[in-house]
Amino acid sequence: MMTFEPLFYLALATIALGNGLFLPSLPSQIDGLYRADDPRRGWAYNVYYVGINIGGFLAPLICGTLGEFYGWHWGFGAAGLGMLAGLLIYILGGRYLPDQVRIAGNAPVSTVATAASAGSFRSTFVLLFAVGVAVTVFRGAYEQVGNTVALWADVGINRTIGAMSIPMTWFQALNPLLVIVMTPVLLARWRRQAAAGRVDSSMKKMAQGALIVAAAYLLLALVAFAAGSGRASWLWLAMFFFIFTLGELCILPTGLGLFARLAPLGFGATTVAAWFFAIFTGSLSAGAIGTLWTGTTHALFFTVLTLIAAMAAAMLFALDGAARRIEAARAAETIALRAIQPEPV
Repeated sequence: MMTFEPLFYLALATIALGNGLFLPSLPSQIDGLYRADDPRRGWAYNVYYVGINIGGFLAPLICGTLGEFYGWHWGFGAAGLGMLAGLLIYILGGRYLPDQVRIAGNAPVSTVATAASAGSFRSTFVLLFAVGVAVTVFRGAYEQVGNTVALWADVGINRTIGAMSIPMTWFQALNPLLVIVMTPVLLARWRRQAAAGRVDSSMKKMAQGALIVAAAYLLLALVAFAAGSGRASWLWLAMFFFIFTLGELCILPTGLGLFARLAPLGFGATTVAAWFFAIFTGSLSAGAIGTLWTGTTHALFFTVLTLIAAMAAAMLFALDGAARRIEAARAAETIALRAIQPEPV
């Protein structure tokens, strides 16, 4: 529809509707691929996150190039073909997904799950709400990477290598590329920790990620302060993206997995949708914080982002004890429910 200009607004509405059905549904199915006591349940969301970033890395190169050189009708057309290919892969791979409806005794699993989790639902809701607030604070700093950081890269970074000027879009492509490259290394480290019996809790891992992002913004604050009215080397911006992506990999896939794991059985997509709502509120807070850019120095602005990310880390650390208890209770509940379900025919 986007290839035809008269359908532009209808196409936007259709994309919004499709995203609403698509985005929460996929991650809510990941948890069922693993046993409740399998440590890989949390890591699986990092693998899923890599898939998202592969698309985020390739789409601008394919669709953007076609759009710029041959016209945006071709770019949007290629995007539609990519979505169709994704749908076909999902349908053909559907046999690997867990059954969505099974029978426990004479009642559907969703009915049994609702009764079993009624007592813990309130505490789970309060925890997820608190995590959502912390993530909203975090994203106020995190989302600046596509906003004020890009503005600073344009005016405060020397992007020249010899006679060539590095395009701004290359720096934006660094983030998804680093996600793809760094995830296997990070998963290997977590696997070794699990084998040694040292597995960090979800909240601790997310808090560490927020602190790492705070360190990335502190680096920019120091570089901007040292550069003054001049321009800093592009290598500092590349280092920022390296540190920033490491923190992102610790907090965002882990948070997505937490919402999916703690969802009452039968309400997985709805609970995951709440995670995306935190992205919405976080983007609003990022816009509000971004208004400070023109009224302060670059170094001071990045210092503020450092403090915001560090505040989010403190909030997540404070939730660690409650999250451990609720995750353990939900895992035991899931094991019990699956024990009374018959094997699929």
